[in-house]
Amino acid sequence: MAILKPISKTRLTLVEPEYASISSLPTGLVGTIVEVYDTGKECQYLVEFADNQGAEYAMAVLKANEILVLLYELAVV
Repeated sequence: MAILKPISKTRLTLVEPEYASISSLPTGLVGTIVEVYDTGKECQYLVEFADNQGAEYAMAVLKANEILVLLYELAVV
């Protein structure tokens, strides 16, 4: 998935101290949904953001209207 708008640092759990100076995660940044929270009214998603080597640097809980699901293959239904 990719984020559709910047996500403020106040909504992030930063894992790596070297990223403490960022103000937000930028639009288009790719993350991985690691958990889904279904409250009955809406779903929210725990998203992990990692570098190219797979080291996690941030996590955020995002709403469905803040993410774009990425498709890697065309599914014929």
